[in-house]
Amino acid sequence: MPFMHRRRLFSLVDKERVRKAIVEAEKRTSGEICVSVARFFWGRVRPAAERAFRRLGMTNTRLRNGILFFIVPARKRFVVLGDEGIHAKVGQDFWDGIAAGMAGHFRQGEFMEGLMAGIQAAADGLAVHFPYEPATDVNELPDDIDTGGDT
Repeated sequence: MPFMHRRRLFSLVDKERVRKAIVEAEKRTSGEICVSVARFFWGRVRPAAERAFRRLGMTNTRLRNGILFFIVPARKRFVVLGDEGIHAKVGQDFWDGIAAGMAGHFRQGEFMEGLMAGIQAAADGLAVHFPYEPATDVNELPDDIDTGGDT
């Protein structure tokens, strides 16, 4: 991922398209998908992603099946985190595969494509283990890109 500020990333990413991709993905699963884009900060990215995961209420989903895409464009870093319910079903290789696919796009400057591929791959895994249940499904978390709190 080339160095860039968050504002520059947002000029390359269609926020409404991301929101719609999350909405469509969640029509296939009872799981929740969130995207958070943080400002530059010093420190390790994974702990910041874990704090964002908690801040967004992702540990409060009924089935513990939320997935967070935490992106820090100025640091050229991102983390894909899954809650314990989905992680127990898919294992670490699943997350590593999503991250590798996204990183390939990001290295080519294809930010939108990388994020969309990640959302699609997350939805595929969620749909297998946590299929959509129209009678009981509730959208537990917002579908918009998070930019608040940053860590």
